[in-house]
Amino acid sequence: MDNKCLWDPDRYYNVSRWSDGYFAINNNGSLTVLPGKSTDKPTIILQDVIDEMTSQKIEFPAVIRFHDVLRSQVKLLNKSFEQFIEDFDYEGRFTGVFPIKVNQMREVVEEIVDAGSPYNYGLEAGSKAELLAVLAYNDNRNSLTILNGYKDYDYLRLALLGTKMGKNMVIVIENVSEVAAIIETSKEFQVKPLIGLRSKLSAKSRGKWASSSGDRAKFGLTVAEILAAIKMLKDHKMEDCIKLFHFHIGSQISDVRVFKDAINEGARIYSKLCKLGIPLEYFDVGGGLAIDYDGSSSTNDSSRNYSVNEYATDIISSLKDICDEEGVDDPNIVSESGRFITAHHSCVITRVIDEIKPYSNTFDTRKQSGEHSIVRNIREAEKILTEKNFQEIYNDANGYREDCYNAFKLGILELEERAKIETIFWRIMQKIDVILKTQEFIPEDLQGLDDLLAKQYLCNFSVFQSAADSWAIGQVLPVVPISRLNEEPTELCSLVDITCDSDGKICHFIDYEDINSKSVKLHTFNGEPYYVGLFLTGAYQDVMGDMHNLFGRLNEVHVFTDADDESNFYIEEVIKGNSAENVLSTMQYNPDYMAAKVKNSIDKQIKDGKIAAREGVKLNDFYESCLKSYTYLKV
Repeated sequence: MDNKCLWDPDRYYNVSRWSDGYFAINNNGSLTVLPGKSTDKPTIILQDVIDEMTSQKIEFPAVIRFHDVLRSQVKLLNKSFEQFIEDFDYEGRFTGVFPIKVNQMREVVEEIVDAGSPYNYGLEAGSKAELLAVLAYNDNRNSLTILNGYKDYDYLRLALLGTKMGKNMVIVIENVSEVAAIIETSKEFQVKPLIGLRSKLSAKSRGKWASSSGDRAKFGLTVAEILAAIKMLKDHKMEDCIKLFHFHIGSQISDVRVFKDAINEGARIYSKLCKLGIPLEYFDVGGGLAIDYDGSSSTNDSSRNYSVNEYATDIISSLKDICDEEGVDDPNIVSESGRFITAHHSCVITRVIDEIKPYSNTFDTRKQSGEHSIVRNIREAEKILTEKNFQEIYNDANGYREDCYNAFKLGILELEERAKIETIFWRIMQKIDVILKTQEFIPEDLQGLDDLLAKQYLCNFSVFQSAADSWAIGQVLPVVPISRLNEEPTELCSLVDITCDSDGKICHFIDYEDINSKSVKLHTFNGEPYYVGLFLTGAYQDVMGDMHNLFGRLNEVHVFTDADDESNFYIEEVIKGNSAENVLSTMQYNPDYMAAKVKNSIDKQIKDGKIAAREGVKLNDFYESCLKSYTYLKV
């Protein structure tokens, strides 16, 4: 049978599982985007987008945003809640908000507000700068603006400014000390605020963000503190301002049972407060709606074991059951699901520019007279290697290499001898790796040999700028080549970036055999343009990137579906990434002053006769052009 018939790129890269229907691989081996989650609707070939960007001289790496996908996720979340509210005869409504900390990009916020307008979908802010943004952009008078985070007087004044503007600004109390400030500021502005109470539940989350919940949570009030806050507000005749009950148990909740536990506890507290006469109207379940980054549909930190429909039904049914049992009205439901809304719509495209091998097969290892015994021994080990003795030869080869290093440090071996030993060692490892692929059982100490031999593909991007979570917390992001997917890849690789930092690499991958593999199969690098995509980067990665090595923000394009266009898409907007002078200015350098300093140095060399005047002008122009250019490599 033809080996190509056995190659299933979708199965290997798990595309149909992690993409939630938004990406697929077509019969020509190209990665495609399905904004409508169906091949019956316009489909975009990602390589076509890259080709158009290249024709417009948009340099890579770059972010590509598919705004139709973003809008689709907004509709999906709201429609799911609407449907099950109707199915369960639930008397409240769904009024979600997007927490802009997940992606504060103006274009993203604008699209979400527009797509969410029919559903009165609002915004959430957690800082003064975010509050300034949502005051300007959340212009739907029927939606909520939820205000979280610690607050000073200016924060509260801005919130009450929004109230005076006719917006539904809900100030969530995170700490009892905020109550007095809210009372004072509301009297200053002579306006009654909408107040929310954030509860610190006993229900605990799991995984990377477990510390967001439980007794050691950063935010929230204990039950005793909630009652104390209510008493303070009652003393100032402001208990009628308390409209929202809120809790948050963490980001990327992989196990739906965590939600169920939290909803049950939260609903009970909400109901008891209502029975105390507190006029609550909203039940805010916070964030945590997860993305299945690895496609395993499990409780892994990078996955989830539930659908958005199950998420909605569990919240609605649990809340309704407890409210009915306690005899209180069904509240309006608020969720702050940012990761779910934004993750799928954005990807980072980078180009492979070189490969780094852990070994070299080019050094001449032929026998010469007078060689050290270690050279002779490892050459003999390679000669007698077979399928029957590969474990023994593996052990011997590692021993000879260790002997080599010790002998070299003592001055016993020459450079040429060390080079021979290293070259033969890696040849032996490669031959053993081939043998292992024919074996039913692989010894434990040989199971990592594939990763040891894996190449590193050098990619034109910065992990610290474009995949911060991959570096910081080991978050798995799907990595898939854009084309040639009808060819079985043969090169086992990890990805390294162009920063001069050893941590600038991606070495956590998914495939159908291993959810957290240290390497991924890619195609042979032949010098031709070969693009790789990092997917599900629309949540946090867009805004968490740093300026490490002064690699700034990427070029980005906004793509919309167009059924009337022969390519099924058009690039609606191009946003230029940072130039060198942009990032230097951020770090308090003055590019004009720098250019003047370099010009003075060149002029001095011209005056001293060391550089010709014509050449000096060209060198100065070159320096100034580099200041204005993209920070990434030109390839």
